Amino acid sequence: AIVSNSLFTMIRTIYVESAVRAHPRTSEILRRFPQVPVVECERYGEVFNRRGQNFRLQKQSPALILAAKHERFVHAAPPGYGIGGGNNYYFSHMLNCVYDCRYCFLQGMFQSAAWVVFVNFEEFAREIETVAAENASSRPFFFSGYDCDSLAFDAVTRFAAFFLDTFERLGEAWLELRTKSTRVEPLLERQALDNCVVAFSFTSRQTGLALEGGVPSLEARLAAMRKLQAAGWKVGLRFDPLIYQEGWADSYRRLFDEVFGALDAGSIHSVSVGAFRLPRDFYRRVVKLYPEERLFASPLSDRDGMVSYRGDIHDELLEFCSEEVLKYIPEDRFFPCRESGEASL
Repeated sequence: AIVSNSLFTMIRTIYVESAVRAHPRTSEILRRFPQVPVVECERYGEVFNRRGQNFRLQKQSPALILAAKHERFVHAAPPGYGIGGGNNYYFSHMLNCVYDCRYCFLQGMFQSAAWVVFVNFEEFAREIETVAAENASSRPFFFSGYDCDSLAFDAVTRFAAFFLDTFERLGEAWLELRTKSTRVEPLLERQALDNCVVAFSFTSRQTGLALEGGVPSLEARLAAMRKLQAAGWKVGLRFDPLIYQEGWADSYRRLFDEVFGALDAGSIHSVSVGAFRLPRDFYRRVVKLYPEERLFASPLSDRDGMVSYRGDIHDELLEFCSEEVLKYIPEDRFFPCRESGEASL
C-alpha cells in the first residue's frame, strides 16, 4: 500500500545503498513511495555523516536512507537500562525518530536528521538468536526502541511483524517495543506474545504540548494501550524523562491519575521513571540547535559527563514520582532510574 500518513509525506528524497538496491525489503519500501526520487549511494554515511548539515532544518523534511548494517547488530544496554532482566541488550533497525521531542538524546547524537532504515532484518535476527541462546538461563531482554521509535515508522518498514515472528521462536528471550505511536494494528492482528512488552512513553501534558512535536495525544495512546490489554498483550509505562518546571508536582500527579485510571493497572507489566538527562556532548549540540528552548534554562548540572538536574531537584523529582507511582502498582513492577547513566529517550 502507498503510505499517505502526513509524517511520511514529508520525505522528498530516498537514498539507497547500491548493495541493497535489489533487496526485497528495499523494493517493498520503495513501492510505498512511487513519486519520491531515488538516489543511489555506496554507503549511507556519505549522506548521513556529512559535516555542516542543519539538523533542525532537516527535521522539517527528512530524507529516507535505506542501507545495510554490517556488524554489531546487538549491543549491551547501558547500566540502569532495564526492567528486571539479568542481561539487557538493544538493537537498532533504524536511526532517528519521526517525532521531534526536544529532550531526546537523538537530537544531539547525529549530524543528520535523516531516517536511516537498515533493511537486512535477517542478520539482526541471527545475532539476536545467538545472543539469546548464549544467555538462555537468564531470560535476556532485547530493547528495540533505543535509537528510534519501535512502531512509529512501522507502516513503512513492517518491523513489528518480522521481529514478533523472531521472538515467537525465542521463548527464552524477551522483546520490548518502546513507543509513543498508536500504530498497534500489527500487534492486534496476531495472538499476543508472552515474551513481549509494549512500553509506552509519557510525559506530563504540559511537557508534551511544549516539547513533543508530532506525538499522538495522551488520550490516543491510552486508547491504544487499552486495545492491547484487551487483546492480552503485556504493556509497560515509561515516565521518562521527568521534566522540572512550574507546577510539576501537580502535573505529574494528574498524569499518573489519568494514565493508571484509564488502564487495567493490575495487569501492567512494568513501570519506570527517570529524570531528564543527556550526555554532555549531546547536550551542547542540542543547545546550539535550540538556544531559545526554556528546557535548557533549567537548573542543570554536569556530573561525570552527563547533564541532568541539580542533585536536590533530581532527587525530589524521582522521590515524588516514585511515591505516586507506587500508589498504583506493587514495588516488584517498578524500575526507577536513580542514576544518570543512560540518556533520556
